[in-house]
Amino acid sequence: MSENALRPTDASPTEVIEKAEPAGRREDAQVLLELMRRVTGTAPVVWGAGMIGFGEHHYRYESGREGDEFVVGFAPRKASMSVYGLLREEAAPLLAQLGPYKRGVSCLYLGRLSKVDLDVLEQLVAQAWERGGE
Repeated sequence: MSENALRPTDASPTEVIEKAEPAGRREDAQVLLELMRRVTGTAPVVWGAGMIGFGEHHYRYESGREGDEFVVGFAPRKASMSVYGLLREEAAPLLAQLGPYKRGVSCLYLGRLSKVDLDVLEQLVAQAWERGGE
């Protein structure tokens, strides 16, 4: 069985954010960093090649595959901001109030944060954090 490539690294979240393009993505990443830090009360950790995560939990699938991943996090990608850990069944009412987003298999894709309701985003992060990666 292959080993999970998503692991905590020693990279600095600040360095990941400083490398993000375009400039607006860096600004939004800083907002998300502070929002998630405030909600979780934990320090950010860079996972893999540029995902900034908070918390950690262990998962195990029926297939036997298992590993560790962060509870909530984000990656400042060029095309959009990828936000992880928020897509849960109970999130649907809040997602309807969030503003424009695209849904991936395991993440939300956000454009500029100025177009979404940051209070709703904070509620989504808090809801996901409370569940702790279930």
